[in-house]
Amino acid sequence: MSKRLVIIPTYNEKENIRDILVHVMALQPQFEVLVVDDGSPDGTADIVRSVQLQQQRVHLLERKGKLGLGTAYIAGFNWALERGYDFIFEMDADFSHNPDDLLRLADACDQGGADMSVGSRYVKGGGVSDWAWHRVALSWCASLYVRLVLGMKVRDTTAGFVCYRASTLKAIGLDEVRFKGYAFQIEMKYRVKVAGLRIKEVPIIFQDRKKGKSKMNTSIFREAFLGVLLMRGTIKLHEPQEHAA
Repeated sequence: MSKRLVIIPTYNEKENIRDILVHVMALQPQFEVLVVDDGSPDGTADIVRSVQLQQQRVHLLERKGKLGLGTAYIAGFNWALERGYDFIFEMDADFSHNPDDLLRLADACDQGGADMSVGSRYVKGGGVSDWAWHRVALSWCASLYVRLVLGMKVRDTTAGFVCYRASTLKAIGLDEVRFKGYAFQIEMKYRVKVAGLRIKEVPIIFQDRKKGKSKMNTSIFREAFLGVLLMRGTIKLHEPQEHAA
């Protein structure tokens, strides 16, 4: 059976982390989870360690300080590739992504032949819950802007609920990924596109967080807006990176 790893970056997610881990651990076929915690002062990592006492499929990578979403995922990707996982996932800790949808993202790659599958709010069957209309409009327009500038067909360009084949991560130049915030998700999809690999969107319902605080701020949006302009024409295909099996 293929090895599947879900990477969950955390910063002050004590209200959610235990419940999200329990939910993912109950899925069949089985997944493993790597929590990448950026020194959460609220004790998130301590909760993960307590779960590890009962569950060997939960792993923890601790970093000192809040270093950014993108660098957390890159650290997780490299950790996964070094240990021979076949499929690697991105997912938020706050239940905005339904853990049950991991199964459909996995099937899109494992059975459907995709190199990357994206949990999409903006394809038929997808959507958002508990968002004001202006927030939906802003998000949709942001994705449209990205598609127009970068020539991408993916409709939910900023989505952060994703499955990658290991071979995909090896092919896209992880060491050269430059963005840390909101633009990171865009850059990863664009790198997959530039590499000529297949992306499939899977409809999901995005649920706004119920516990904890959002990490979004204006600097993250500014990085995304300017970052899209910088990406165009500057990201080239490179030889696949080598990682230990």
